[in-house]
Amino acid sequence: MTVKPLFDKVVVESLEQEEKTGSGFILPSKSQEKQEMARIVAVGPGGVIDGKEVVMQVKVGDKVLYSKYAGSEFKVDGKELIIIRQSDILAIVE
Repeated sequence: MTVKPLFDKVVVESLEQEEKTGSGFILPSKSQEKQEMARIVAVGPGGVIDGKEVVMQVKVGDKVLYSKYAGSEFKVDGKELIIIRQSDILAIVE
């Protein structure tokens, strides 16, 4: 199944987080914070949104940082994905 976002929406997949602290302690998954770094899986077409022209600045495959509480989480084919607005993306990581 494929996910095709609309307007200025972006579908991202969280990148795996380290399970050890700097000193070598292993963290259980419940104590880990939500990861705010992700890889873009799909990008909407942009367009006129709220009377303003929105041009998409990101593309599939980009690694990005996004706002901590942004988006809606869902599962597709066993993968956990998040759909966010382009304006919730803070930076592209190179």
